[in-house]
Amino acid sequence: MFFLRLLIDFLIIKHSTDLIQIKFESFINEFRKPYLNDPIEYLRRIRNFEKSLMRIQYLNSFRLHNESAYFGLTKYSDLSPEEFRQLSNLNFLLIIKIFMANLVLKNNRKSSTNKRFKKRRHIISGTELENANIPPKFDWRDKNKVNPVRNQGKCGACWAFSIAATVESMVAIKTEKLYSFSAQQLIDCVDQNRGCQGGDTCSTLEWITKNNITIETSDDYPERDYADECHSNAKKPGIGVRSDLICEDFIENESKMIELIYNHGPLIAAVDASTWQNYLGGIVQYHCFSDRNHAVQITGYDLTGPIPFYKVRNTWDINFGIDGYIHIAIGNNLCGIAEEVSALNTQDIPSSFYN
Repeated sequence: MFFLRLLIDFLIIKHSTDLIQIKFESFINEFRKPYLNDPIEYLRRIRNFEKSLMRIQYLNSFRLHNESAYFGLTKYSDLSPEEFRQLSNLNFLLIIKIFMANLVLKNNRKSSTNKRFKKRRHIISGTELENANIPPKFDWRDKNKVNPVRNQGKCGACWAFSIAATVESMVAIKTEKLYSFSAQQLIDCVDQNRGCQGGDTCSTLEWITKNNITIETSDDYPERDYADECHSNAKKPGIGVRSDLICEDFIENESKMIELIYNHGPLIAAVDASTWQNYLGGIVQYHCFSDRNHAVQITGYDLTGPIPFYKVRNTWDINFGIDGYIHIAIGNNLCGIAEEVSALNTQDIPSSFYN
């Protein structure tokens, strides 16, 4: 009987292993992974893949509504958690460096660890907005003020892409024309950051406004997949940026964020993206904390359904999530989305951008 049980257990394990291998080879073909003929890399990746399958099952077990987030295989499902985090690379150690250099950030960035992880169950509805003129559903994409989702590739410079994207939107709101502005210029030229190895939106915005930096278009300063020497050209037309709102805390006051989105424009937010690795769609409500490691642009919101949510533009190409977007539930500072929020404005825009 003992040996029969061992045999049955062995056959079950072998069957499970065979199923995982079949799924993995299908995954390799679907996402055109390059390591099918590399046995060492294959073994490493299939182990990551198996762990992703377990996480997917776990996260999907929390779905309570049809609108809730659902998870499955993505192009990132063969990455380790450490490799996945490199896609984000918001480097908050840089803040310490900047404080030491006496570049003091605004005083109201005061969210304590206890406050950060405090459970919040409050959900905002359309009736709770202080401004009665705010519509219950809005997205700047519908106004043609947001460019298509970009792909940051292996360059961990979400901080630069989120700033460039928001400059694009603010210029479009003023000029009725959508331009592409250079994230690469920020990657190359913001010397207190680490290019593709990480950066910080807060210190970058402080640096831009303090030094009157103008952001060039992507045509004048083309994008690459790596950091290079700064070759910014002051003779090229660019956009000066100002911001009276750099990394503000809207915890327990997310209705103000919604009003800002509608009345002002898209926002930049630092978030925790560590559980987004296998996100396919729906509204994220659980298992997303406040260890901010990624920067995104919030282009809109929807308060009409049972789970109000932000429409969040990511930088992992259009095949991530919902055409490149992720929906984050409003009201509980989910993913830390309300802890470091920035709104941009522009200096006087050169006349050439109106033509």
